[in-house]
Amino acid sequence: MVNGDELAPQAPAPDTLMTKILQVIREDIAGFHPRLFLAVAITAPLPKAMFNRLRTAMLRAAGFHLGPRTIFMQTPRINGLRRPIDNLIVGADCCIERGTTFELIERITLGDRVTIGNQAMILTTSHEVGPRERRAGELTRGAVTIHDGASIGARAIILPGITIGAGSVVDAGAVVNKNVEPGARVAGAPAKVVVDKSNA
Repeated sequence: MVNGDELAPQAPAPDTLMTKILQVIREDIAGFHPRLFLAVAITAPLPKAMFNRLRTAMLRAAGFHLGPRTIFMQTPRINGLRRPIDNLIVGADCCIERGTTFELIERITLGDRVTIGNQAMILTTSHEVGPRERRAGELTRGAVTIHDGASIGARAIILPGITIGAGSVVDAGAVVNKNVEPGARVAGAPAKVVVDKSNA
């Protein structure tokens, strides 16, 4: 005869439970960066399009690699694990407009004189298309590079692994899923070349 107590699930030992809790806490705070948290906490309440030099200086103090005379018009949304600070490299004389999102799982590199429009998103992860049971399949990653003088329009989305050539233009609202040649202008979703100035 089986005792009912023997069938009841056993509670984990206190030390095992505490070990699991500590492990979960360690995993959850692995991406926490005090300097970044402090910089965002200080700059986020600042009025939009004001205190741009202070905002940029605070982001630089947090450890971001920002070239001279680069300006952030608003504190960007920053997503990333472990060391997102190391994954954003911005050249000189860039202008990052309001509401920009940088997903810093992989590196995002902006050359000199790059302009990023309002609410543009630069992503470094996506998913393969999986079977019907779970369409979001395997995680994919890719660094994004935007070369000198390029302009990214408002609400444009740059997908992982993309290179935007020097002097090119990505129109507002474009979804860029292929590399953009230097001097080209692309528009639409998915983005297609509308003007090719690469030979100009």
